[in-house]
Amino acid sequence: MSSAAALGAASRMFASPSDTVRVACIGVGGRGKKLGGRGKDHINGYAKVPGVEVAAVCDPDQAHLDFGVQLVEKNSGKKPRAYTDFRKLLEDKSIDAVSIATPNHWHTLMTIWACQAGKDVYVEKPCSHNIFEAKQIVAAARKYDRIVQHGSQIRSSAAAQEAVKMMRDGFLGDVYLARGLCFKWRDTIGRTPPSPVPPGVDYDLWTGPAPKREFTMNRFHYNWHWFWDYGNGDLGNQGIHEMDVARWGLGVKYPVKASAIGGHFMFDDDQETPNTLNCAFEFNESGKRKMMEFEVRHWMSNGEASVHDQRRAPADNSDDEVSNPAGAPKPLNSIGNLFYGSKGYLAIDSYTSYKTWMGTGEEPGPARKAGGDHYANFIDAVRSRKRESLNAEVEEGAVSTVLVHLANISYRVGRTLHFDAKTMTCLNDAEANRYLTREYRKPFVVPEKV
Repeated sequence: MSSAAALGAASRMFASPSDTVRVACIGVGGRGKKLGGRGKDHINGYAKVPGVEVAAVCDPDQAHLDFGVQLVEKNSGKKPRAYTDFRKLLEDKSIDAVSIATPNHWHTLMTIWACQAGKDVYVEKPCSHNIFEAKQIVAAARKYDRIVQHGSQIRSSAAAQEAVKMMRDGFLGDVYLARGLCFKWRDTIGRTPPSPVPPGVDYDLWTGPAPKREFTMNRFHYNWHWFWDYGNGDLGNQGIHEMDVARWGLGVKYPVKASAIGGHFMFDDDQETPNTLNCAFEFNESGKRKMMEFEVRHWMSNGEASVHDQRRAPADNSDDEVSNPAGAPKPLNSIGNLFYGSKGYLAIDSYTSYKTWMGTGEEPGPARKAGGDHYANFIDAVRSRKRESLNAEVEEGAVSTVLVHLANISYRVGRTLHFDAKTMTCLNDAEANRYLTREYRKPFVVPEKV
């Protein structure tokens, strides 16, 4: 058990003297070449929720930490506490909850430590770097009875919730197939040689549970997504959002088969993960077979149904949206999900809207566009202590994340996997099972017993 566990079980009462929920945002740096990104989203998101104070920020990069402090001050007029080391932050008993927007390889360990320290947690997607961690993060949430929200923001969309309810109620008839799309315009990252660690960066803390490598800029901010040590490719980046919606809409949990083929096409650069991937999953729950397809593409692509976003992809390969220069062509992203039933089909895009087409004539059916507030949903559950009120409770996030890991493992070993949900292992496949966990770099070890 980590040193965080020594802090003891927390009271269900807020640490702050009033009913204000005091949140610490972890990982306040950026996507691509700009400061901000997902960490900025967290800080700005909580600023809109009444009765919430971003009381602390934490980041091992001083430039990002300074940015986070300034943003909180701009939003609230109050200067938050600043921490480089997450473990020191957990000693702050005035903090009620932590909101984690770090690289993937840190998500599970930070969540476990926070649960042991009596903090509630909002953890970004994917909640784990491997399948072992997906089990451990849920175990910690249960053992320490914490509220843990997964960063699957689409689950808080009123339109997506309505679409899933319609499917549950039989509007599409027998829904037998879901298809997830992650067609995102991403340019080459090129190659970057080893270089000195930038001033103000604690590279040991940034690396954490992962193997310690020579520093290169491509292994650092944002581009870590494309290296197996830290990320899970675009399937575990943008794709996990759509993977989660596809599983949610299909009404399934773990697959019995998972298969993926693909590769790193077009570019000669530093990326290790595939930029093009075709995945297939077979489910057999209560004797009823269903399928899920998932596709990742990194370059120009068509859309499908209404899933074709018109916003221009950024030049820095990040997830930020930028305006389209006058006269320039528009690279298009297609991000969302399609569901096929015996009576028609339905499309949910990644920006909180759905449309339907019914019958052999594909007549337009119900449609809606409506978002939601994932941060407010988390805070409401922190206040009520009702885990079931979370729109994306961590166990739901963990199940969807397992699908991401199975597809990546299938790609890496080059064959179909037969998955046993009872043991959380791949049947008769020792090579595949080696990817279920990793060797952790001490002292940053995800524990066998939480």
